[in-house]
Amino acid sequence: MDVVRGLVALHATDPATVYLSVAARTADPAGAVAGLDAALYGEPPALTRMLAMRRTMFVVDREFAPQVYAAAGRRVTVKMRKDLLAFLAEGGGWDAAWLTDLEAEVVAALAAHPDSSGAELSRLVPRLREQVVVARGKPYEATQNIASRVIRTMAAEGRIERRRPAGSWISGQFRWANAEPLPEVPEEPARAALARAWLAAYGPGTEADLKWWTGWGLGETRKALAAVGAEAVVLDDGATGYVLPDAGPDPADEGGAVLLPALDPLAMAWRDRGWFLPDGHEQLFDRTGNIGPTVWWGGEVVGGWAQRADGALAWRLLADRGAEAEGAVERAAARLAAFLGAVRVTPRFRTPLERELSA
Repeated sequence: MDVVRGLVALHATDPATVYLSVAARTADPAGAVAGLDAALYGEPPALTRMLAMRRTMFVVDREFAPQVYAAAGRRVTVKMRKDLLAFLAEGGGWDAAWLTDLEAEVVAALAAHPDSSGAELSRLVPRLREQVVVARGKPYEATQNIASRVIRTMAAEGRIERRRPAGSWISGQFRWANAEPLPEVPEEPARAALARAWLAAYGPGTEADLKWWTGWGLGETRKALAAVGAEAVVLDDGATGYVLPDAGPDPADEGGAVLLPALDPLAMAWRDRGWFLPDGHEQLFDRTGNIGPTVWWGGEVVGGWAQRADGALAWRLLADRGAEAEGAVERAAARLAAFLGAVRVTPRFRTPLERELSA
C-alpha cells in the first residue's frame, strides 16, 4: 500500500491535520500550505469544509461536495436540526419559528458584515447570546450559549461556511460568511459516487469498512457496491474485500518513511486496521478510537511521533524494520521539523504515546 495514494477527502476535525496531511504527501510542504489556503479561501474556493461521514468534519473538493452531502451529510444535518430544536425548546421554550427568525438575522448580519467571527456575530445578533441550562438539577448541570449550536447547524446545512481563521493554519477560530447553496442531487447515485471514490482511494476494502467509513446501513452499503459493479476479492486474512472493476494493481510503495498527523485520512480509511498496525498499537489511539500521529514505512504503521515544546520531534518505533527504516524515519522527522519551524502542533485528541513523547 502506498501512503501517497489518492484521498477522498481530508479529515478536518483538527484544523492542523488538513495541512499536515497534504504536507506529508508533497515535496514542497510550504507550497502546500499556500496552495491549500488559496483553495480554501480564494475566490471562488476550490475546497470546502463540511460535516459528512459519521458526523465528522472533512475538507472536500467543491465539485464533489454535492454528492458527499447527499450521500452522507444530509442525514447528519436532519438529526442536528432535530437535536437543536429539542435543545432550544427544553432550555428556553423557543420553537421552530423562533429559530427561523434567528437564522434569518444571522444571514442578514453576514450579508452586511461578511467574514465575521463567532464573537462578532453574537454582537451583531444579540439573540445568539441567549443561554440555556442543560441537565437542570443534576450534578453536571451547566449553562450553555446557543450561538455555537445554531452556527454549527447552519454550517452543516451549507447555509453559512467557514472562512479564513483568525489565527494561523492550526487555528480553529474561523470567520463565517454566507454560502452558496449546494446543488441538489439524488441520494442513491450520490452514494454510488462516494463508494466509487472510496474504492478508488482505499480498495480493496470490506463491506464493514465502507459501512463504518460512510455511516451507512448495511443495505445501503451493499446497494452502493452493486451500483458501481464492485468485484469481490479474497484478502490476505481470508475475508472478502471489494475493488472497482477497472482497478489496476496497487501502486508500488516506494519504501520511504513518512510521518502522518493525528486523524490522517489514510489511517481512518478502514474499520479494521489490524493489517497495517503493529503489536502494541493501542497506545496510538485515545479512548474513543481516534488515532494519533503515526510513523509509516513500507505501507504499514511502524510507530508514532509527537512535537515537544521546543519544536523538536520525538518518535518511537513499535515495530523493528531494520536500520534502513530507522534512518529513513529520522530523515523524515527532520524534514517535518524544518517545515513546522516555530509552529507548535498539539493534536486535538491526545493519545498515550503522543503524550509520553511530547513530555
